[in-house]
Amino acid sequence: MRRRSNPHLQHVTVHGHRRAYVRRGSGPVVLLLHGLACDHTTWDPVIESLARTHTVIAPDLLGHGASDKPRADYSVGGYANGMRDLLTVLGVDTATVVGHSFGGGVAMQFAYQYPERTERLVLVGSGGLGPEVSPAVRAITTPGFQQAMGVLALPGLRHATTTAMRLLSRSGVSQLRDLDEVADIYDSFADPRTRAAIRHVVRAVVDWRGQIVTMADRAYLTEAMPMLVVWGADDMVVPVTHASNAGALAPTARIEVIPNAGHFPHKDHPERFVRIVRDFIRTTRPAAHDRERWRELLEEGAPVPPVHAGAGEPPLAPVHSVRRATGA
Repeated sequence: MRRRSNPHLQHVTVHGHRRAYVRRGSGPVVLLLHGLACDHTTWDPVIESLARTHTVIAPDLLGHGASDKPRADYSVGGYANGMRDLLTVLGVDTATVVGHSFGGGVAMQFAYQYPERTERLVLVGSGGLGPEVSPAVRAITTPGFQQAMGVLALPGLRHATTTAMRLLSRSGVSQLRDLDEVADIYDSFADPRTRAAIRHVVRAVVDWRGQIVTMADRAYLTEAMPMLVVWGADDMVVPVTHASNAGALAPTARIEVIPNAGHFPHKDHPERFVRIVRDFIRTTRPAAHDRERWRELLEEGAPVPPVHAGAGEPPLAPVHSVRRATGA
């Protein structure tokens, strides 16, 4: 289904750039950060349910959706700064930060840069937990991407391709379930500003070897941060083994692998996803940032992990340590 305009979409200008966001509900704040080339509508299946108990803020990251697409800083650090400033303008001091895919990398960076403003961290099929990533994402970094996508995004070819993708996504084949979302991303590439922005984003975090940015060297700083990791068991974009990586990097993290779900578990099983997130929030206390303890951790440095996946890669935990979500 094509992305539709949301009647609840609002706009605010920060640093001269218009930012789009949806704000629903009341109560403790949950910030939802979408993935690469997506927008706030990826959270549509869960926003209203979460908003029954929380204030939900779902922005379009700069360069995405209805937000401006300037020539700007598209690094994860830049996005974390942007989320800090957006929350400040909206009068929000702290939030439980939920990030999907690339948004998970932004969420981790936000928690690292602004621990005093992060109550909890929820990572959904997140980047930043290992080098592997799908070939389609790596292709965006290639020199000819902008020109090739300009041709592939021509109306006739784009319409035929996206229609085929949406039909295949309904085929019942698990490996094809995410093609509906991929079709929406393909559609968005008709805008050359979007293509340019997405290319800048990907080149900041991915090279020909895979993901560059990782939380591996700073995960020890999250010892006092309640963390939930949610993954689709059939994720074809970022492998589910990265959930095991999270368990090794942050041993206190709660890890849930949802069966029969792909890269968008919040869309494949929205009720289950909301139940998991709501239970996590209910059963954990917001992090209380301790500057002295933070200083001690930095001085001590990261502990040496016992097992490594390879040079420059995060340590691996055995897959059997990952908890699998149950229930309908």
